[in-house]
Amino acid sequence: MRYCLALDLQPDPALIAGYEDWHTKVWPEIKQSLYESGIFDMEIYRVENRLFMIMETAPEFTFENKAALDDSNEMVQKWETMMSQFQLPIPGGKPGEKWRLMDRIFSLTQSK
Repeated sequence: MRYCLALDLQPDPALIAGYEDWHTKVWPEIKQSLYESGIFDMEIYRVENRLFMIMETAPEFTFENKAALDDSNEMVQKWETMMSQFQLPIPGGKPGEKWRLMDRIFSLTQSK
């Protein structure tokens, strides 16, 4: 299954550079937690301070299970706390919601 999500970064070039730097050296424990939750590939793209994430997941993946695993993982909690200094939630989200699930509005292969 493919999921696409969006998030904003603080509109500060130094913070954006810091966020990108951390993503060149993601902790092994964070990568392992992604695999364990059923995510087998993930890419993050940036334009200005907007981020776009593509996740490829196993069929049994759920956001609820991932959240439960993350809540019980001390390293994920440390990573998320550190990343929060860079992140700016997109308006309209639920309290505490960072990454927002995007709706697909077009597919070339599925259009008529």
